[in-house]
Amino acid sequence: MKKAWLVVAILILATVLVACQPQTVEVTRVVTETQTETVEVPVEVEVEVPVEVTRVVTEVQTETVVEEMAALGSEERPIKVLFVPSVDVDAIIAGGDVLATALEDATGMKYEVSVPTSYAATIEEMCASPDDTIGFIPAQGYVLANNRCGVTVGGAAVRFGLSWYAAQFVVPSDSDATSVEDLAGKTWCIPDFGSTSGYLYPSALFAELGIEPGEIVEAGGHSNAMLAVYNGDCDFATAYFSPPLLPNYARSWTYGVDDPEIWREAGVSPVRNEAGRTFVGGDPADGGYRVLDARSSVSDTAPDIFDKTRILALTDQIPNDTVSFGPEFPLNTANNIVAALIDFTASEECAQSICSEEFYNWTGLEAVTDGFYDPVRSAMDFLGITEEDILGE
Repeated sequence: MKKAWLVVAILILATVLVACQPQTVEVTRVVTETQTETVEVPVEVEVEVPVEVTRVVTEVQTETVVEEMAALGSEERPIKVLFVPSVDVDAIIAGGDVLATALEDATGMKYEVSVPTSYAATIEEMCASPDDTIGFIPAQGYVLANNRCGVTVGGAAVRFGLSWYAAQFVVPSDSDATSVEDLAGKTWCIPDFGSTSGYLYPSALFAELGIEPGEIVEAGGHSNAMLAVYNGDCDFATAYFSPPLLPNYARSWTYGVDDPEIWREAGVSPVRNEAGRTFVGGDPADGGYRVLDARSSVSDTAPDIFDKTRILALTDQIPNDTVSFGPEFPLNTANNIVAALIDFTASEECAQSICSEEFYNWTGLEAVTDGFYDPVRSAMDFLGITEEDILGE
């Protein structure tokens, strides 16, 4: 048994010794030879390359085009002649065209006549067209327009040598009123709230005397106010008063001394002739009177208006109506037009225009300054009347 284990140990030892000895082994080496071949392959590479560029530039030029305005007084741009609607509009249009033709002949310029719907609308038109408008506007209208936008006065109307007129309070002949105080609470017809004689001066007198009239009805012009009281639509009405011409022109009617209806001394009623003039007992040159107050403008429509109405009282004297110009109207042109108007009022054609009793009853025009209308400003200040009251904001 021991021999067997000994043999086994010797064999194991011999095996280990053999394993630890160097040994020569024949190896067959397989080598794979790789050949590197240079191949040119196109590759896209971003390279900054100078490039010649042709730039097309569209140059936009901003050109200021100034439209050439037509000359003032040309066919394309006639001078606007504005009349307040104080009397019959048809009479104003017809007479205004006569005046425009005369001015065209005298100045070589074109004119366009219109009648805005109210005193306020006339003023607003002058302010809206400051360089091409002429306005035939009353004293209060002028002051309002001057305050509003700088409208300037060119001249004041003359009626038979007078540069003033007044407002008259007219009542029915059978009215029980004997003084202005008796009109308190009575219905009052006025031409327009913008009228100097029809509203401003009577209001100033009422305020001074502490009188409160009743309902105020805007009749739409002096003629309509007179017809309103004649027809019984109101208790009294106010409108312009121009003094009557006396027999043989021996003297002038005197304010504050003579009765407004001095002609009643003749004992006959006023009559309107074919030429549109209202006489009592014939022409003054023949010993009669000529009546010039607002009722004469409707004596053809209501021939007996002087019998059915009477003048109760007058206000203070009022500066006459104006010829006024827009605030930017050329001064030299304005002066030429005023000169032409002075000549026109001395012509026969004027009898069919502003010199007619149906129109404004002017007999002349005189140059005045803005200060001539200071009494009107004072009346407005006394009443606290501003342009906003009449014209709005």
